[in-house]
Amino acid sequence: MDLKGKSALVTGASRGLGAALARELARRGAQVGLVARGREALERVAEEIRTAGGRAHVLPHDISDKRAVYPLAGAAAAVMGPIDVLVHNASQLGPTPLRLLLDTDCEDLDDVLATNVVGPFRLTKIVAGSMALRGEGTIVHISSDASVAAYPRWGAYSVSKAAFDHLARVLSAELGELGVRVFSVDPGEMDTEMHAAAMPDADRATLARPDAVARRIVAMIESGSLPGGARVEAASYGGSP
Repeated sequence: MDLKGKSALVTGASRGLGAALARELARRGAQVGLVARGREALERVAEEIRTAGGRAHVLPHDISDKRAVYPLAGAAAAVMGPIDVLVHNASQLGPTPLRLLLDTDCEDLDDVLATNVVGPFRLTKIVAGSMALRGEGTIVHISSDASVAAYPRWGAYSVSKAAFDHLARVLSAELGELGVRVFSVDPGEMDTEMHAAAMPDADRATLARPDAVARRIVAMIESGSLPGGARVEAASYGGSP
């Protein structure tokens, strides 16, 4: 996919990997819709993109709120036209310090699933129909190694990411023949605020930089070689970083 002139919608775009993905997509020629709850942080990222010559639109919405998803999709379509690339990056851990699964309140599990699975599903339901009618589009799920490995105290997040991966596989099976490619990416451990909240004692020098990971993920989006339904580790991707 040549990203020049395409429209990309990135959730969780106010910081960390989401902001890095937005900057990289814009650098490669896409106009980018930035989605997160806080307008001020989104405005800062948008200004960085515009200063570098890119196009960015600020769309402050909470994807975990079902009342916000249709207004979000409508606002994105109004300023960007049809969405060519949808990146589901918004995510939450649940309460920190992380706790054992049996010590996790049901309401907290509900909140994690609403952000990490149900919200993305709602947004995909709206956006993917237009992609299918046009016969093209790419949907990326930002996953985690916690989706395939069982770590104590990561229960709510881990369960949500496992479901998120399988959601991508099912969507790919249903949409692939219609020209919509859906795949998951495990970005690896990165130097982000979320990682610091989960593992405050981690050595930051050992963690990947979000900008470097974003370059690999955007290369995957541009490449036509990844099969739909794939789950890819960013660190092992063989494309151009």
